[in-house]
Amino acid sequence: MDSFFFNITDTKYKRTELFKGKEGYLNRVDISNGIVFLESKLVQYTQEVTLENLDRMLLFVMVKKGTLTLYDRLSQKEMRVKDGEIALYVSSKQDMTLTIEKSKNSDIFILCIADFFLKRYLSAGENEIIDFLYHELQKDVSLKIIDKQPIDALSLYIVEKILNVSVTERMQSIRAEHRVIEFMIHRFSLLDYFSEEIDAISLELAAKAKAILLQNFISPPTIESLAHLCATNESKLKKVFKKVHQTTLHAYVQKLRLDEANLLLKEENLTIGQIAK
Repeated sequence: MDSFFFNITDTKYKRTELFKGKEGYLNRVDISNGIVFLESKLVQYTQEVTLENLDRMLLFVMVKKGTLTLYDRLSQKEMRVKDGEIALYVSSKQDMTLTIEKSKNSDIFILCIADFFLKRYLSAGENEIIDFLYHELQKDVSLKIIDKQPIDALSLYIVEKILNVSVTERMQSIRAEHRVIEFMIHRFSLLDYFSEEIDAISLELAAKAKAILLQNFISPPTIESLAHLCATNESKLKKVFKKVHQTTLHAYVQKLRLDEANLLLKEENLTIGQIAK
């Protein structure tokens, strides 16, 4: 089987049309050796992509509109990512079909990251999610879901920046790769990996609070309101959130705001005053 990624001697930024018609398009973009993304916008059309490779890779699947079905022939399992969701999968070998289901409008982004790209950033930290994912990829796993969440504004923003790198722009690979790394950092920061045992009830409570804050960090609910939404009391919520996420509720909201502000400063050339508004 061929590799899904570049050959070692072919490392130029490359855009390939896999499908184009009146119904829309499906493009493949090779950013650099070890980073590939598929992007599709279709109207009332079903499109399939077959993967038959022996690559160890992460797959980020973001579905703004429509539904993407992943059918893994090796395990004979079918998984779906639906409208407004973003999911992360690991796969150490591929014999699968990705199907963009027919819908009124579909808007789908799939980012594939090779394990040898991840290997550059291993830290051997006890709770480092990137190390955990890399070691998962060394196992014999055809397709395994790691995480699925609603699409957040910051992920959407960074993906738009990845898509907007022009093939005529200078240093396309390094610009796009930089934005992919920003995307990975953000998505990994939203994942929870723990070396210590934490009970399922605490994990569920912390995850629910985190999801609410992720969708409302610009105007977050008060701790009292958040506790009510999570069907618990303020004291328990603060204690559990700190134990699970190793940060306070306030600090987590501030981090989300700071991440977005830094991107706006860097990418949109806005002033600090404009961002504060």
